Amino acid sequence: MSDEAPSGRSSRWLVVVVALVLIAALAFAIGRFSTFGASASAAAPGTSSPEAGFSRDMQVHHAQAIEMAMEIYRKTDDPELRVLAYDIATGQAGQRGEMYDWLVQWGLPQSGGQTMAWMSASEAGHDHAGTADQPLTDDEVREAMGMASAAEMNELASATGQEADCLFLELMIRHHQGAIPMAEALLELGTDPRALEVAQAIKGGQTAEIDAMESIAARLGCD
Repeated sequence: MSDEAPSGRSSRWLVVVVALVLIAALAFAIGRFSTFGASASAAAPGTSSPEAGFSRDMQVHHAQAIEMAMEIYRKTDDPELRVLAYDIATGQAGQRGEMYDWLVQWGLPQSGGQTMAWMSASEAGHDHAGTADQPLTDDEVREAMGMASAAEMNELASATGQEADCLFLELMIRHHQGAIPMAEALLELGTDPRALEVAQAIKGGQTAEIDAMESIAARLGCD
């Protein structure tokens, strides 16, 4: 391997980071301009609305997916997996930026309320949301959302080769499986047209990505 290989790889990595920032900024701008045609009399979602809960919780969920996707993009040698990781990272960065802007436009804080509590009235959230008297613990929330633990994130960071590829696929499939009930809950409970559109895109897109990841895992011979 030549001495220039690491610097070339670093340059490509920098391009990816810049692209993610630009995509998030573009989504932020699109979100702002998309509201100009809305009726001034339309009531914005409140802080306890399904839309607000979805926006807050999904931003946290997307943040971990982006971190995992960028980690495997940086070190995988599998071309198909690298493309998929790039698509996950850029797509979810854009959605996360837009959801952040929704809360800004609605005049709501970026955090607040019990995680996933907004889902309790939905069929999709029946087994995922706690109650006011019996809220979910942090571990229960993480499990319900399909998110990786700190130990699993550290394991992914230190893994290499096929071990890293297979671990990423395992964690991201589970992560996507946790996002789909959240999207389904908003589709059942929400009323904001753009939020419903994004929830539908998340449900459809992540279902397709699960299929793709299961196919890659089979090809790689992952357990």
